[in-house]
Amino acid sequence: MSDDAAARAAADKLAAARTRLILDKPFLGALVLRLPLAAAGSWCRTTGTDARKLYYNAQWIAGLSAAEVQFALAHEALHCALGHFARRGRRVQRTWDVACDLSVNPLLLDEGLQPPPGAQVLDLYRGMAAEEIYPCLDDNPDSETLDDHAWDGDDGGQGRGDDPQQSGGSGGGATASGGGAGRGTEAAREAPPPLSAGERELLQQQWQRHLAAAAQRAREAGKLSGQMARLTETALAPQVSWRAALAQHLTQAARDDYTWQRPSRRTGEAGGDALFPALRSHAGDICIALDTSGSIDADDFAQFVGEINAIKGTLAVRVTLLACDAALSPDSPWVCEPWEELRLPRRFEGGGGTAFAPVFEWIERTGRYPDALIYFTDADGEFPKLPPHYPVLWLVKGKAPVPWGRRIQLN
Repeated sequence: MSDDAAARAAADKLAAARTRLILDKPFLGALVLRLPLAAAGSWCRTTGTDARKLYYNAQWIAGLSAAEVQFALAHEALHCALGHFARRGRRVQRTWDVACDLSVNPLLLDEGLQPPPGAQVLDLYRGMAAEEIYPCLDDNPDSETLDDHAWDGDDGGQGRGDDPQQSGGSGGGATASGGGAGRGTEAAREAPPPLSAGERELLQQQWQRHLAAAAQRAREAGKLSGQMARLTETALAPQVSWRAALAQHLTQAARDDYTWQRPSRRTGEAGGDALFPALRSHAGDICIALDTSGSIDADDFAQFVGEINAIKGTLAVRVTLLACDAALSPDSPWVCEPWEELRLPRRFEGGGGTAFAPVFEWIERTGRYPDALIYFTDADGEFPKLPPHYPVLWLVKGKAPVPWGRRIQLN
């Protein structure tokens, strides 16, 4: 097919695919409309995005079916909506790119879209985020990504200044003004430069707004699937570091404050008629429960205890450690005073099922009311029906929900 014929065929297919997505899959269609289309040069094998535009190889698009073009467009839009361009951190770029594709493709397949040739779909990673898939891959994976992730360069995205206004558009902030696939389509013969740190942050905020708006529009139309609703809720949930949340709980429990209470004369602290504030310290009382049912390994436990000790070194916190799978460990509890280092008493082997009630029942039997209970678990078990009268922080490894308390995602 000649270049002109391929360009015309690609333009027609892209226009039809966007229209069909808007009608059948309004959530995905609304996201796709946020990416102006740009015909790319030889640098683009299939399609690609830098979170500002959607680039495409006309010859490749022309060779796809209408259903496959819909998949390709939605694939790029989900990369942007999920913020994959801003979440790599210090991970190996190529491995991260593959992990992002393995996360997105099953979602689109479950939505009834037809993947084009070269799209990697592995049931093993279905329902997993890119961060969860990444450790499962080799540093040099054999598989190729479906598309070109143009948001990164060999320099890791440090190749430009931080002014988004110099980047040729605001990307996620663009609307359908990029035109239909034929009329007004731009050409990008050279690959776009990688995003700077400032651009990543700005575009991530813009795409979060677009994600929320697309979900609302699809929900009003009665066409937001349960999977996409959950995906949106997860993506828009406040991203709180579990270490920061843990430090906050321990800091609130162990506090120094001033008191204006008159000192006792028997202690020799009386200072005449003048009353001065005195510093009083409160040693926090924290219960920590470890889920030893087998879903959390020794390395996870060691990292968690190390984090507790790092925070505990600056605060007066008394820790009571409990281990529980289907029942409380017979040698629990272990008590660590504020001046002692917290150590795991032994190596915990994987047990049977998971039940959370034994920990709460033990606290109730002892008549203790800790400043907080921190439960390190995968949350896959039977919960007590009612919450206790003290704060509970669930540090969850996995995707299971909790019925009450504060849930912090570990991975």
